[in-house]
Amino acid sequence: MQQQQAYPDVANQPLVSIVKGVDKDVEHGEDIIMLGYGLVLAAPMFAPIAPPHILLPLMALAFLVSVCVARHHFHAIQHKLKLSMALRQDYDFSRLKPILDVFAEYPKFTLTHGFNPLKNLLRTAKSVLGAMMINPFWMPIFYLLGLQFVEEKQLQVLNQAVLKLEQKTSGCD
Repeated sequence: MQQQQAYPDVANQPLVSIVKGVDKDVEHGEDIIMLGYGLVLAAPMFAPIAPPHILLPLMALAFLVSVCVARHHFHAIQHKLKLSMALRQDYDFSRLKPILDVFAEYPKFTLTHGFNPLKNLLRTAKSVLGAMMINPFWMPIFYLLGLQFVEEKQLQVLNQAVLKLEQKTSGCD
């Protein structure tokens, strides 16, 4: 993965640079989530050559990797933002409050908590119900799909905050 560094041009235009950088990173995070969905949706193409006992765990694994990478990327955006702000301690970053609020609120739970079915009874119950309707082997896929939705929501909220700031800063320092 990329080395964690500050957003470019923080010295000259800190606010605009950070907003554009976070926007680009959010788009990359959304691409990670979409890749997870795409891999699972492409799985039926392999059904003629891969039996279900191989294909279904691979689908769950695709969601697992996508969720973990998306969470890591979300934390990397937060780290980059903090590093960029630390480089310009003399600058007033109060206009970044919407983005900072998102990072203060999300993620609500760690991935360890998210992967524990006993701490997420509602998600577990929904996964079991979905698995009973289709196939019991689909339960892990549905459970990880719920985690995928959580990661996608975090990125959507961050994207909305970035869009608000982009509208306010278009033409700003």
